[in-house]
Amino acid sequence: MPTVKNIVLVHGGFVDGSGWQGVHRILTRDGFNVSIVQNPTESLAGDVKATHQVIEAQDGPVVLVGHSYGGVVATEAGRHDRVAALVYIAAFAPDKGESVSSLIADPPPGAPVPPILPPQNGYLFLDREKFAESFAADLDAEDAKFLADSQVPWGLEALNGAVTEASWATKPSWYLVASDDRMIPPPAQRIMAERAGATVTEVPGSHAVYVSRPEAVAEIIKQAATA
Repeated sequence: MPTVKNIVLVHGGFVDGSGWQGVHRILTRDGFNVSIVQNPTESLAGDVKATHQVIEAQDGPVVLVGHSYGGVVATEAGRHDRVAALVYIAAFAPDKGESVSSLIADPPPGAPVPPILPPQNGYLFLDREKFAESFAADLDAEDAKFLADSQVPWGLEALNGAVTEASWATKPSWYLVASDDRMIPPPAQRIMAERAGATVTEVPGSHAVYVSRPEAVAEIIKQAATA
């Protein structure tokens, strides 16, 4: 049996929790109790509240996992007493006072620019025509199109939500770098992982690595749970 049996998965911006299905299937098969947060991605405070609800429904310690913007949520929500470890999947891992907007303000030279459209009534979307190339280049074309066509509005309050304290400063963390990511540049992922003192695994994969490489994602989560 794993040391920590409860896994809580937090999705990022523009998508919902259904992308975790492959990871959920593997982890539940291996004896874990897996819960997926359907965080609304309207504000960081609201997403932390939704995550805390799921954490508090567990019967013991939790490994908290975040993809993309979900890493910001996990960094803030991970201060909860039940969170034993953090796992970042191609995710933002901000320090105190940082937000997605501050972390993307100064991209590495030559880094691809995510095709984020101008805000619409306080929410962001990705350009549907460029979604696959930027977010999901290693998915089947039909699956990538479905993600593009089913986008969840990402609130500017979530984008600008700043972390009050970084939970990775006091709790062990793991980080999976997606080496082909065109949303969060891999060099930025490596810098955040090193700063957090995370145990790092790097695999080929797009920003949607949690969908395209569920085995690799599940493996690093199991490492965190059994450490």
